[in-house]
Amino acid sequence: MHKVLVIGVGSIGERHVRCFLDTGRAEVSLLEIDAALARTVAEHYGVLAHADLNAALTAGVQVAVVATPAPLHVPLAMRLVEAGMHVLIEKPLSTTLDGVEPLRRAVVERRVVAAVAYVYRLHPALAAMRQAICEGRFGRPVELVAVAGQHFRTYRPAYRTIYYRDRASGGGAIQDALTHLVNAGEWLLGPMDRLVVDARHQILEDVEVEDTVHVLARHGSALASYALNQYQAPNEATLTVVCQRGTARFESHRQRWRWMTEPGHTWTDEHHDTVARDTMFIGQAHAFLDAIEGRLPPPCTLDEGLQTLRVNLAALDSLRDQQWKEVERS
Repeated sequence: MHKVLVIGVGSIGERHVRCFLDTGRAEVSLLEIDAALARTVAEHYGVLAHADLNAALTAGVQVAVVATPAPLHVPLAMRLVEAGMHVLIEKPLSTTLDGVEPLRRAVVERRVVAAVAYVYRLHPALAAMRQAICEGRFGRPVELVAVAGQHFRTYRPAYRTIYYRDRASGGGAIQDALTHLVNAGEWLLGPMDRLVVDARHQILEDVEVEDTVHVLARHGSALASYALNQYQAPNEATLTVVCQRGTARFESHRQRWRWMTEPGHTWTDEHHDTVARDTMFIGQAHAFLDAIEGRLPPPCTLDEGLQTLRVNLAALDSLRDQQWKEVERS
């Protein structure tokens, strides 16, 4: 059993509490500055709520999940890593590059596991499609088209009062939602090199941050486009990869990936087990514990999360300057 501390138990933090418990491999406790929220979540799941971080560190905790607002991710992770703890950091890794390089060095020096929580990588259909692409089944990828949207007011009704309303705290569609698509795109095609962004607030009530984003990008020799909004009725995400000898398409809302290699033929569907509400998060918890035990690398390493953070920052710069931007490299 791994002693796991979840720091921050808003909606995503509470899900981490539930999903680490569901692995059957974790003794979970929590830390939350809102005393009433901490008490409610602790009582609901029958776990211990620590009074402060020092109390948690002296309780023999070995693993931490950082689910606080994004600007706190890196300094908090640094403190945990220096205490010898493995850390799973919620996305995005941060809102700036401040402190990231010292954190990377500390992870190596302390020989701990650090990862970023991009859960698309735990979707079995997307993982199967990626394996087929990596094995060269359809030839070299040349284009990616990613399209996604959902009715944010339905799925995240608290958006008006949480971090989402302010870019400085990790809010807006670029850092909150598009980052999932970008990380998945980089998992499929490799790092993004350059991009240009158009984004605007269109509909979402009581906030001013962008709720609609369009991106043109390059992943090496492959061209890519990403389109996302946070107000449409369908809750859908589709990633299409066009290769030299065929096309592969992931449809998260239909729990499948599909492919076509001959013009005029029908799609061949590859169905997988139904992905329920918590499936990917339970898989992520298992995968992180596996990484700690030395079985496999985590699904999204710290360096891969840093690469996607660099894309986020380049996207915001492009939106501000209305021009193409190179994605900074370390």
